Amino acid sequence: MTFSNLKRFLIGEPFPTSREIHERLDKVRALAVFASDPISSNAYATEAIMSVLIVLGSGALNMTLPIALAVAALVLMVIFSYIQTILHYPDGGGAYTVAKDNLGRFPALLAGGALLTDYILTVSVSSSAGVRAVTSAFPEIWPYRIWLALAAILLITWLNLRGVRESGTVFAFPTYAFVGGVWVVIAIGIVRYFGLFGVSPLVPLDVTVEAEESLVGFAFVWLILRAFAGGTTALTGIEAISNGVQAFKPPESRNAAKTMVAMGFMAMTLFVGISFLATYLNLMPVEEGESILSQLTRNIGGGGFLYIWVQTFTALILFLAANTGYQDFPRLSSFLARDGFLPRWMQNRGDRLVFSSGIVVLAVVSSLIVIAFRANEIAMLPLYALGVMLSFTLSQAGMTILMGKIGQLAPGETANTGVTEIHYEKKWRWKQALNAAGAVVTGIVFIILTATKFIEGAWIVALLIPLLVAMFYTINHHYDSVAASLSTRGLSDKDLVPIADVAIVPIADVHRGSIRALTYARRIAQDVRAVSIATHPDVRERLERRWNRFPKLTEGIRHDIIDYDFRDILEPLVDYIDRVNNREFPGQIVTVVVPEFIAESFWARLLHNQTANILRGRLRHQEHLIVIDVPYHIESPAEEEQPERKGTRWSLR
Repeated sequence: MTFSNLKRFLIGEPFPTSREIHERLDKVRALAVFASDPISSNAYATEAIMSVLIVLGSGALNMTLPIALAVAALVLMVIFSYIQTILHYPDGGGAYTVAKDNLGRFPALLAGGALLTDYILTVSVSSSAGVRAVTSAFPEIWPYRIWLALAAILLITWLNLRGVRESGTVFAFPTYAFVGGVWVVIAIGIVRYFGLFGVSPLVPLDVTVEAEESLVGFAFVWLILRAFAGGTTALTGIEAISNGVQAFKPPESRNAAKTMVAMGFMAMTLFVGISFLATYLNLMPVEEGESILSQLTRNIGGGGFLYIWVQTFTALILFLAANTGYQDFPRLSSFLARDGFLPRWMQNRGDRLVFSSGIVVLAVVSSLIVIAFRANEIAMLPLYALGVMLSFTLSQAGMTILMGKIGQLAPGETANTGVTEIHYEKKWRWKQALNAAGAVVTGIVFIILTATKFIEGAWIVALLIPLLVAMFYTINHHYDSVAASLSTRGLSDKDLVPIADVAIVPIADVHRGSIRALTYARRIAQDVRAVSIATHPDVRERLERRWNRFPKLTEGIRHDIIDYDFRDILEPLVDYIDRVNNREFPGQIVTVVVPEFIAESFWARLLHNQTANILRGRLRHQEHLIVIDVPYHIESPAEEEQPERKGTRWSLR
């Protein structure tokens, strides 16, 4: 099976570009694709709060719900801001585009670096959290958690390479099954809490944990801030829809905004409901043990069908939550690549109309992080929300400025900001006020996260984002240099480099392949020089004898044989070419024609020397040198006997 056949089997047949509009997502699929991360974060956001509060003892866990409500209020504020972003920037790009349009290049690159970091961690955390859900039900497979997480990343990578619409169809059922299952658990818990319909009341567990340390004053406030910072993991992925507006079916902005509202409702009802019931039941976080959601489901619904349903789809949605990263990392990378801040190839779509290069890069980097942190999502959480809070702050600050621009317009007047078209809006003042308030709040949360999580690992993100920004500038500088070098501005005939009438053909023997290269060289130059390296007198004698067998084919071609007493034949060959290029024809373009035979299969090619490949690599850096390959395809005797193939054997394929 060839590589092409294997690719078709795994990825599917390529889609034409004209099908792009048909591969877009309806609201049902889009919610599963883009909202799986913020929805799935409910499986561990409450636990992240409780894991900090438990230091003060079980009594302190009563503060879980107030902290969760504060986080929920922040989520609603951010969702409102991103709905405005979606409506005003329908081409997508989210915080990066908003910051570029309103704050400038550096803030935009900060937002881009922060979001790319967040999407990488989304994949690493989600896959590891999915493994945690599985090992909560089957503790005996805990030692294999790293392999399980890597397998999950590989599976999601494969699904995404097959196309957005196909992956959305696959992810839809687990997402809605998780939401439905947890809603049922919460509903049963509420009914039992109020003692409705004659069901058995919900009885809190009689569990007491002594405080690990007694904290007062600033230390106590610091701990509460740390718990709040842990709960902000519920905000991760909220911006995903704003980055991928163009993945929606028309009307793109309206469908994306509606999906954002549905996502906010689902995520916050789950978060607040889990936090309320977990606090009432006195559930305790267990490090590397059963998750809070697992305990909640078992205590409310028992260990039967409902428990198996919730745990199964919790594991699935935690695995599939990585899909948010797979949707937005490649898309944001394409925006940065288009602007010259990432390699250009990251803006190219693959066979299935997805950004395949970004998908593969994301899979590799996130897998390395899973290995480094041994698939422990709790250890990764301090790194998780830092980047997203920075992007929230920059996005809302940018929207604040945009609303100010809108307020300067007269009713009915429109203007172009360079990225989007704006028009006067009656309610621009209160929209600006809400965006400004959101920017201030998320900025404060960013500072809190940085301060409280710094020594726990947030310093990695605090260092990584500036390094990414520096990389963006370096790549952009390279592209600017290339553009300046290739520019035709002011170009004249005097700037054109003349082409020398000489072609050098390195040959190791006289055979069909080398004769074809010599014949081709004679068509493009009057001065054709075949050059061979003789490492032994017998080699020289053999070369001369075989050369003289074809006087008509070699007539007029100069054959230079260089005697060399060492084994590295490329060294004298490169020296010869360098001498012709820089001494005989200085400042002119010299052509090197390299004969190369191509074996019939990949495995057969491994059996032959790679001299031609190495020679091309050695010559690539020489100025004013053109290297031309003349391949000769080796066919099996059976193929040569087929009449229909004989006429094509000498074609350059």
